[in-house]
Amino acid sequence: MSFDAHRLEKPRALLPHCIPKPGGVWADFGCGDGVFTTVLQEIIGPGGRVVGVDADAKALQRLSERFKQDHPGVSIETRLADFRAPLTLPPLDGFVIANSLHFIDTKERRDVFAQLAALLKPGGRAVVVEYNTRTPNPAVPFPLDPEEFLALAEGAGLEAGRVAARARSSFLGEMYAGVALRSAGDG
Repeated sequence: MSFDAHRLEKPRALLPHCIPKPGGVWADFGCGDGVFTTVLQEIIGPGGRVVGVDADAKALQRLSERFKQDHPGVSIETRLADFRAPLTLPPLDGFVIANSLHFIDTKERRDVFAQLAALLKPGGRAVVVEYNTRTPNPAVPFPLDPEEFLALAEGAGLEAGRVAARARSSFLGEMYAGVALRSAGDG
């Protein structure tokens, strides 16, 4: 049931550069069976709260079972939902969206990302993990390269956008983690 160390390599190489401190309320949008959720929980620690959001009920079940087995005493909240639709969540200190935005058409993606960014508390962090490519393919139909991420973050009213980390990938060569902040003056 546990993830092998290889599946956790990229999340462990990318996420720590985007999340500066433990604690807080975080969401993982498009979490699937939880490889990035697992590392997110490791970083924010037992005092933090993670909400895993996915439209696949079986994936969420695997995520819940894995947490019960691998992280006794740490609860994971799951929400069966399509993150493209409006969500009711507590104000977030941050969110991770890994390898999910490349499935959303570029025009729709702007609105979806702005909607997710609006869930952040002032000072909250949006963390995006994607493949560094501009070339569409069946697995990544609507790529989001770093320049497009920065424009997407700015369009959503986020600031201080940057690529925080990069990791080699056997698929498409490289993944990156981008981070942007909701203005501390928003609210």
